[in-house]
Amino acid sequence: MNDPRKKSNPTTRVAVVIVVAMLIVIGTLVYNAIKGKREYDEQAGAINPSRSAAAVAASAASH
Repeated sequence: MNDPRKKSNPTTRVAVVIVVAMLIVIGTLVYNAIKGKREYDEQAGAINPSRSAAAVAASAASH
């Protein structure tokens, strides 16, 4: 009549929900970190273009 293998385990469902939620949080943190780094790099490049050009020139002159 009742097959014990088909008995639902609520602990497994809760564990899956927690794992999925943690993966979403970690993914969001990584996405925001990468986005913030790109924005910072764009701003830093716009503020100090002469420094990067000087670094390229110095490295080219040393070779």
